[in-house]
Amino acid sequence: MVVTISEAKKNPVGALLSNLTWETLEKLDADLAETGAQLTYLDGYLEIMTPLSDAHEEPKNTLGQLLEIYMRVKNIRFYGRGSTTIGTKELGARKEPDESYCLSTRKPVPDLAIEIIVTSGGIDTLEIYRRVGVSEVWFWQDGVISVYCLRSTGYDLVSKSELLPELDLRSLEFYSRMADQYDAVNDFMQSLM
Repeated sequence: MVVTISEAKKNPVGALLSNLTWETLEKLDADLAETGAQLTYLDGYLEIMTPLSDAHEEPKNTLGQLLEIYMRVKNIRFYGRGSTTIGTKELGARKEPDESYCLSTRKPVPDLAIEIIVTSGGIDTLEIYRRVGVSEVWFWQDGVISVYCLRSTGYDLVSKSELLPELDLRSLEFYSRMADQYDAVNDFMQSLM
């Protein structure tokens, strides 16, 4: 399949295509496998994000390390799933979270998905996660974490994590904004001791 510029809605880091079948998604996924592009699909819309920058990867890695330190110190059993692709053709939805975790036991669907926002996208990420059944979604943008919890009617924005109710999100935000990742993780770990 050839996609011309006129068919794609351009944004600074990728493209949004419409009217694509799941089979076309799978073909593009195979064709782009070596490029580092990230594909998000919902009901015929496909967002192709170019390889991610340091502005995305550094906070993602820092936040992941901070969260894992917290769970280890608090003796919370977890299984990191990273950016494992979730979703199915039957759901009409597919996404690669920036980070994701199963709490207590391994599961096919993570309990927690984390998204690092450095640009605005065109696909409703929460709708994908709702269809898949992810209990809690965190969005980190400019050092601020927004937490959404799944309800029967969709996601509600909440003031604290329901999966990790004792976690001080403001503290996590503070350490996630520190310029030096090593210092951030060590200082956060010391604050928990």
